[in-house]
Parts: sequence; C-alpha cells; structure tokens
Amino acid sequence: MSGTETLVPYIKEPKGEPQPTIIVDSHEASSASKIVKGLVERGAQIKTQPLSKGDYILSDQCAVERKTVHDFVYTLTRRYLFDQLFGLKDLYPVTLILLEGYLPIIYKFTRINPSAVWGAMFALAKQGIALIHTTNYKETIDFLYTSARQEQIAEKRIPVVHAAKKTETLADAQLYFVASLPNIGREKALAILKAYQTPMNALINVGGWAKEVRGLGPVISRKAKKVLETQFK
Repeated sequence: MSGTETLVPYIKEPKGEPQPTIIVDSHEASSASKIVKGLVERGAQIKTQPLSKGDYILSDQCAVERKTVHDFVYTLTRRYLFDQLFGLKDLYPVTLILLEGYLPIIYKFTRINPSAVWGAMFALAKQGIALIHTTNYKETIDFLYTSARQEQIAEKRIPVVHAAKKTETLADAQLYFVASLPNIGREKALAILKAYQTPMNALINVGGWAKEVRGLGPVISRKAKKVLETQFK
C-alpha cells in the first residue's frame, strides 16, 4: 500500500481534493456512455481517445478491459481473449478485466460449457490478470472511480497511454499461430514450440504431442490433428 497502513485514504473523499483523470477508449466511451456519464458525475476528469489496448487507463501502471458476461463468453468462442489481455499486460503490469453482468447466466448458454468460463478465469489469474466482477454499470462506475483515486490520489501515479508494439516478433507470430489450434492457447503453444522448435515440425508430429509434450493429452492432439488433416469445404 505504498507505506499506508490503512484503507482510509482509499475510501475517504474529502471535499476539495483533486479528482482523478481516467483515459477512456473512444469506442468504449460511445458504447458505454452511461459509465462515462456516471464517472463525470462522481467528479472524474474524462479524456477519450482511440486506445490500441484496454478500455480504461487508470495510471501508468494500471489498465482495465471491460466486458459484459455475454462479451466474455463470445470472446472465448472466438479464442482471441487471451491474446488481447496478454497484449495489454505487456503494456501495463496491473491489468484487470472487469466482468459486468449477471454471472450465473453462463449456465444458460448452450454454445459453451460453464467449466470453460471458470477455466478461463483461472488461467487469467495464473498469468497475473485479476478479474473483477460487477453486477451492473453503476457498480462498474464505483469500481473505476475508486480505483482511479487509489492509483492517482493515494499512490500519486498519473494516467499514461503506452504505445503498443507496431509489429510482433517472429516468435510472437509463431506462438499465436500454434495457440490458435483447438484447446491449445498460449501456455500449451509455448510447450509445443519448446518441444519441437518450429511450428512446421510441431504440425508434422502432431500425432505425438500427447507423448512428447507435458500437459497435452490424446484428446487435444486428436482435435488438432483433425483440424490440420480434414479437407477444407
């Protein structure tokens, strides 16, 4: 807590105290206008601009990606959630995903098993990406405002937009390529590339993944093999 022994500085809002500035992605500001309006009403200064990564920048160290429960599940089915968040964490050490909405609704979805949602949350936590749950936009406003105050007023940080890398490295491209296969993801892709050195060698030997790569079972290997060997229609 940067030398502070209590939470009082984080929850008190003395009159006349400077207010935090929150940088909001232009698209987010348009689609979540209620949140922006609520933050302004709380006293926050809002700056909107296109952000290559993240929805809300709270400091030079902290950024937030907001998703509704439906959005979160949708990104899981499209397999780009992890790349999106890992890219954000490369820029901001404290990366948060704010999940807004009624979480138990995941049991009503037919396209995805609820265990996949819990598994995704656990995988993100293992990578140091915290997940914050709010039930509605009003709670989201409270969380963002309080967090911005903590970072800027209590911790004396300023909001800074860090530029994303314009081009990915060859290693990144190789990693993303292998990670895009069914049920692979970033961690397993890294293990596969360490075992086979090149993506081509890994694809040629896909039938042996279960034996050669720790953490990969025959089911995952068969799914990848099916994708690679089935004729495109």
